[in-house]
Amino acid sequence: MPAMYKRVLIKISGEAIAGNDCEVLDFAVIGKICDVLKRCLDTGTQIALVLGGGNIWRGLKDGTGKMDRSRADHMGMLATAINSLAVADVLESRGVEVRVQTAIEMRAFAEPYVRLRAISHLTNGKVVVFGCGTGNPYFSTDTAAVLRGAEINADIVLLAKNVDGVYTDDPKKNPDARKYETLSPGDFLRDNLAAMDATAASLSRDNSIPVLLFALSDPENIYRAIMGEKVGTLVR
Repeated sequence: MPAMYKRVLIKISGEAIAGNDCEVLDFAVIGKICDVLKRCLDTGTQIALVLGGGNIWRGLKDGTGKMDRSRADHMGMLATAINSLAVADVLESRGVEVRVQTAIEMRAFAEPYVRLRAISHLTNGKVVVFGCGTGNPYFSTDTAAVLRGAEINADIVLLAKNVDGVYTDDPKKNPDARKYETLSPGDFLRDNLAAMDATAASLSRDNSIPVLLFALSDPENIYRAIMGEKVGTLVR
């Protein structure tokens, strides 16, 4: 059965690949995610990834009040590079060809980000993992995901989160919170919803890039999303 999307950009948070026992990286969890990604590749879908770094260091949260924001964000970029290499290694162990590209040059172990080279890799069936966010402080990896999705002409950006979609309120605090099935980026911004970064939502709106937010607690949701099944909340 063919997938619904030809090319996707998947953002995976750092917290999603961390263990529950204070592990920085849980390779059992990463393995399950990579198994699903390989199945998605087998449908003919081209896959690019953006990794968050929150399992190691989150610049805004961990650095605020302690250090310069720009430097704290630079440390966060290094955290995403570590996660990118880890996921790439697990994919390669499953026979998947991978290229890691970073927005900050680290030529000893990753290619510098070059848009046309990334598209060439995708066209040739390789997974491309984008590290170091946008390469600039003050921008989240959610924003990096939508930006890279726009640059590589992805059909959709998949944001794999710790919640199963966008709600009218925090469902953990408000049992009456209602989940959206679909939502426009404008409404997302107007209602000040917090499921993704506002800059990412604005970039999605301005460039007509659909974004699907869903829970990664079940990695099969990635496959379901690519096959067009209803999961999470579609922002378009």
